[in-house]
Amino acid sequence: MTGIRLHAPHPGWATRADVVVIGSGVAGLTVALRCAAAGRKVTVVTKARLDDGSTRWAQGGIAAALGEGDTPGQHLDDTLVAGAGLCSEEAVRALVTEGPDAVRRLIATGARFDTDAGTGEILLTREGGHHRRRIAHAGGDATGAEISRALVEAVRAAGIETIEHALVLDLLKDDEGRAAGVTLHVMGEGRVDGVGAVHARAVVLATGGMGQVFSATTNPAVSTGDGVALALRAGAEVSDLEFVQFHPTVLWLGPDAEGQQPLVSEAVRGEGAHLVDADGHRFMVGAHELAELAPRDIVAKGIMRRMQETGTEHMYLDGRHFGAEMWASRFPTILAACRAHGIDPVTEPIPVAPAAHYASGGVRTDLRGRTTIEGLYACGEVACTGVHGANRLASNSLLEGLVFAERIAADIAALRHAPDPLPAPPGGTADALPGTSAVAETAGFLVPPKARLEIQRVMTAGAGVLRSAASLRRAAAELDRIDTERSSTLEAPGTESWEATNLLLVSRVLVAAALRREETRGCHWREDFPDRDDTAWRHHLRLTLRPDRTLAVSRTDSAAFPPVIPSAPKETSVSTPEDLALHRIALPGEEPATAGGCGDGCGCGETFVEDAMECGLDPALAALLTEAGLNPLQVEDLAHLAIEEDLDGGEDVTTVATIPEDAVATADFTAREDGTVAGLRVAEAILSVVCTDEFEVERHVEDGDRVTAGQKLLSVRTLTRDLLTAERGALNLLCRLSGIATVTREWSDILKGTKAAVRDTRKTTVGLRALEKYAVRCGGGVNHRMSLSDAALVKDNHVVAAGGVAEAFRAVRARFPDVPVEVEVDRLDQIPPVLAEGADLILLDNFTPEQTREAVELVAGRALLESSGRLTLVNARAYAEAGVDYLAVGALTHSAPILDIGLDLREEGA
Repeated sequence: MTGIRLHAPHPGWATRADVVVIGSGVAGLTVALRCAAAGRKVTVVTKARLDDGSTRWAQGGIAAALGEGDTPGQHLDDTLVAGAGLCSEEAVRALVTEGPDAVRRLIATGARFDTDAGTGEILLTREGGHHRRRIAHAGGDATGAEISRALVEAVRAAGIETIEHALVLDLLKDDEGRAAGVTLHVMGEGRVDGVGAVHARAVVLATGGMGQVFSATTNPAVSTGDGVALALRAGAEVSDLEFVQFHPTVLWLGPDAEGQQPLVSEAVRGEGAHLVDADGHRFMVGAHELAELAPRDIVAKGIMRRMQETGTEHMYLDGRHFGAEMWASRFPTILAACRAHGIDPVTEPIPVAPAAHYASGGVRTDLRGRTTIEGLYACGEVACTGVHGANRLASNSLLEGLVFAERIAADIAALRHAPDPLPAPPGGTADALPGTSAVAETAGFLVPPKARLEIQRVMTAGAGVLRSAASLRRAAAELDRIDTERSSTLEAPGTESWEATNLLLVSRVLVAAALRREETRGCHWREDFPDRDDTAWRHHLRLTLRPDRTLAVSRTDSAAFPPVIPSAPKETSVSTPEDLALHRIALPGEEPATAGGCGDGCGCGETFVEDAMECGLDPALAALLTEAGLNPLQVEDLAHLAIEEDLDGGEDVTTVATIPEDAVATADFTAREDGTVAGLRVAEAILSVVCTDEFEVERHVEDGDRVTAGQKLLSVRTLTRDLLTAERGALNLLCRLSGIATVTREWSDILKGTKAAVRDTRKTTVGLRALEKYAVRCGGGVNHRMSLSDAALVKDNHVVAAGGVAEAFRAVRARFPDVPVEVEVDRLDQIPPVLAEGADLILLDNFTPEQTREAVELVAGRALLESSGRLTLVNARAYAEAGVDYLAVGALTHSAPILDIGLDLREEGA
């Protein structure tokens, strides 16, 4: 801990949460949604409006291996090449493997990507450094805006607390040095004014980039490096700050243009635009195998070299061959920006030059987003996960924010030993809080706002695209002068002086790192060291701020990062008091009464239920599935699909190569964390379709049981090869269903003592609806409609189409007189006409608890009532006590994190 803080007044107000997220881009809002879905109370703090982060400016799209023939392995290869030898392969592998499903979950959240009008498939384009079309886009070139819209709507629908127009100042810590919240200043347009505090057990930095360090950037004005500066003052480690990506094609607005500049997306080149000089020469052809689609650092250097050779200030991007229709449909945002500045891409080339775009480095984290300060996480551009190395691959930024946000949320949700909540602040203020380090009104000097432009010009001249020891030393000297001069006057605390102070700190650290790295690699270009030097410099620089405000710089031993924090303690296994009898799964030829498995003793026997006539599962197992309300045939089909997906027509090459054919083992499915289990019989079904020999199971718990970390759930003895082949498929479904049951149990526990029950929606995974709704039942919840034919639910679009709520109700009742009819209303005055028509259930959408009480009184038992929207674990009890019958929570199935369960082979003799 450095003891260094921004000079600021004592906090005059405070609030508290389980998690405080700083930033409202794709990273911050995804963390917030996932944590809230896991039952955590979340507060989102954002510097402008909720929808005004850096994400909305992203044009090109989001990269993921979604297309036919594309694979995560190919995406990994392209990312490693772009990263110029400094990517963490482990981090990249997590990104590319988890990326496609993360994008699908984003779509489920409400994001609408451009699709083929005929097939409905997502349209994919290609960008620099990618060998395949794998960039999903929205609105042509407005991908970030669409993602931001969907996430903002989801956050508001989830009722997550937000504090807008708030600049985060410093990290709060408890007496043991753990993160305990933040101080912040609300800038006059939020719900509270002035300096305050948010106390939280987990702090997530998702503040975006630091492009405003330079005079020309694609970043919005809010990107002043606040997160990196906060982390440095708090004592956290940062890394790779020297790797600032300069986007090759930014609209050139003249030699004196400063501030945010319009980006001309990589996707324009991906669709076939050419980079040319004033004579029309395509200078990137021959410079790299991918020409204009080379990685960004190579294209930016190619442009700068050609500018130097020709003595000009920009090059051109020629897309005239696209034609007017393509420009208008595919790139409407870029077309409008160009025309706003007097340039028509349809008829003339676009003048372009590199400008600061993205920070590949940042606050160092592990693969769970944890920084070197316990309880402090970082995600998105503010973080250094190791994914980008020395240069980010195009359109990997949104994906990184998405994937690692989900990883952070999972880590936070899994915390079982969180510190006790901080005591309430006396008198409603945050000063002198017991359990936290005091927030002192120090005598630290702030940088005057007028210095901001000077800092930016110094950085552009000395640490821009082209760098050398001479230019960097000049920049360092100028920054030192600005730092010294600020002590001559006491600048009043305020947003502009805090931002300028953050910019100065980040700039000095960036210059120090760039001066230290004596090579050219990725987006770090040293004119005096023009070559990449893997022998001396295939390392990362690690930087921390000392209490005396000097910088400690060290470097890693290799391209790999050391661990961020010590590993978590090993789980302690919980043994059962006695060995229970093993349930044997049948071998071919054995009778159902003594056996199971596939073959003669299966569900197609005469004694089994008619619905299972074609089922190949053990009859006893099929009966258990039927009793649970599941279709054994569907479960068996899913089991086969899980195995076929893993083997893909081949075999488990690792297992076959390393395990003798006749080896037998016993393994335990073991809970890694506390929760509620669901899907044990489904896991057995997957095992049964793989196991070719004797297969024995020992059942320690049943679906719906609460389990603790280390507890054995199910023990299996069979051929080792079969066991390991089935492992992932069985765990995937068991962890998923148990995660849903665990989240549902949290809601059910809160509603105990009321008449209300929590129930799900149809927001389920395709093909898994029956299983996911079963998991809800295991957690104590109840199911809503399984399908659209189970009941009629009249919602807003039906009302619009029918001409009114009552009209829609009457139309459904006339066509389907025996089907229950439910009606969604969002105002109290809509209830009487629906009641008069005889609605069976009324869904109160986005009502407050007070409005809900009024609705209950108005209905007076004449229909069932359900609350939806605005619901969180914090306010659930209030809605239940208002008198409704159900709380509808889509997050039970669409956002529940998995419950961590592992399969552990026993050592022989154990």
